[in-house]
Amino acid sequence: MRFPNLKPKQPDSAEVPASQPSHHDLELKRLCKDRDTRWYAGHLLKLNLVLFFLLITSASNGYDGSMMNSLQTLSYWQDYFGNPSGGLLGLLNAIQNLGNLAGLPFAPFLNDRYGRRWTLFLGCIVMILATIIQSASQNLGMFLVGRFLIGFGNSWASIAGPILLTELAFPTHRAPITSLYNSMWYLGSIIAAWTTFGTLNIQSTWSWRIPSIVQGVPPLVQAVVVWFIPESPRWLLDHDQAVKARRVISKWHCEGVDTDPLVDFEFTEIQTALALEKEAARTTTYMDLFKNKGNIRRFRVIIALAFFSQWSGNGIVSYYLTIVLNGIGITETFEQNLLNGCLQIYNLITAVIGALTVEKAGRRVLFLTSTGGMCLSYMVWTILSATYNAQATEFDASGNPLNGPQSIGNGVIAVIFIYYGFYNIAMSPLIVSYTVEILPFRIRSKGLMVFQICVSFSLVFNQFVNPVALQAIQWRYYIVYTIWLAFEFIYLFFTVVETKGKHGMALPLEEISRLFDGDDAEVDLLDQGVVPGAAGDRRASDGTLLDGGVGLEKKGSQERGEIEQVEAVPAQGEKRF
Repeated sequence: MRFPNLKPKQPDSAEVPASQPSHHDLELKRLCKDRDTRWYAGHLLKLNLVLFFLLITSASNGYDGSMMNSLQTLSYWQDYFGNPSGGLLGLLNAIQNLGNLAGLPFAPFLNDRYGRRWTLFLGCIVMILATIIQSASQNLGMFLVGRFLIGFGNSWASIAGPILLTELAFPTHRAPITSLYNSMWYLGSIIAAWTTFGTLNIQSTWSWRIPSIVQGVPPLVQAVVVWFIPESPRWLLDHDQAVKARRVISKWHCEGVDTDPLVDFEFTEIQTALALEKEAARTTTYMDLFKNKGNIRRFRVIIALAFFSQWSGNGIVSYYLTIVLNGIGITETFEQNLLNGCLQIYNLITAVIGALTVEKAGRRVLFLTSTGGMCLSYMVWTILSATYNAQATEFDASGNPLNGPQSIGNGVIAVIFIYYGFYNIAMSPLIVSYTVEILPFRIRSKGLMVFQICVSFSLVFNQFVNPVALQAIQWRYYIVYTIWLAFEFIYLFFTVVETKGKHGMALPLEEISRLFDGDDAEVDLLDQGVVPGAAGDRRASDGTLLDGGVGLEKKGSQERGEIEQVEAVPAQGEKRF
């Protein structure tokens, strides 16, 4: 990749003086000024409790990764499936992501045609059935089929869940709550780690069947609760259900007060975006994802983040912690499971901290701090592992050192925790939320699918290569990740665009479009000279109605940066909601 200079340069549209925040940014701040927008206040607590159940989708992913990590420490699981290692062990981990890849092509169609709730529900049903097969496995083939189907169903849920979460969240809560989505991976991993720790002493195959059964609980909960979650108002408006969309905004964001100005603000924001996007492209294909400079800017970051999120060295510990600990002389099953459980709790805490500091720190700062810190951590990790290996005098049959200095082994464990602290402040909370927020509505589902495919490809490669490489070259494999992390830092330094709003406010999803598309932005909202109405109708900058239907009438002036006030004016025969 060619970098023209050493100074990170935002897209042209982002080069706006800090003294000129967007109209939407200021208007949203004005509307929220005299209302209680704390996440636990009144009706917003009810909304956020409902949205919590959408976070479970990410927890299901975390459960699977941590469960497979823990099962490798159980003798009954190892004996039952013939002590898998190398490529076979990689297949057991990778098969879930192969199922994910198989299911992803169907996800955008379901999500856009039948809605976010139905897509999430169907994905959960597939995962429940798959968990039954996996838990009842009588041989390796049956276990593999169950894991493949878990990934297949999860692909649908992982598309619908974060999109519905983003589109339902209260405007000022959108960034932190969507950032929490990927952070909840660790909630699932905590449950899996400690469930397996609890079944450690069961002297039968139930020691691994019970954790497998528990894997079906999150999708079961979601399959029931999803019908108590409203459908996305964006999807409803896109399917000509304006009345229902307005009711959702009114009920969940404004305590059912339909006359609240915030209802009009959000309704018009969504309405305007959809109208302009439909006017720009009546149909959307996958070619649209890469057909203009704005989308190329988006996907050079999105695709990179998808691979970076899995190729930053985290896959070694997430799926093969047992091998890592064997390399520093920690071979007892009890100790390995205890460390895994404690690491997952620590991971959840640091990931949540990262999610809650998104708006204050900004995306760019967190990404660069994360990759820079991980690179330094891996460097120290490599040096300590090499020293431990060099000072050991006894080795097991696999070549793992048995009696290196305990202090150095403890140092490796400490560095693993430090490494994950840096990983979790950005790579856990931001990769999904940042992807969703920079994608325009009309390509959001397809764009997220591309992201998920890239994540799955990177995971499949990781899960096959990591155990083979660790077995072959042991601690020397860490050098590869140290160099790669340095590359990640440089790449993100030149490509990540900051999407944090002015005055501590989150930019609206539609306003973010201008950061990438510049003068060619399909969504310009109140900054446009042409402002569409409810039916996609337009008025020129002087207020002249260009199409029949609903228009937006100007009622004030715009002096000294004041916000232009507009109100909906129903045309003849048009019903005001």
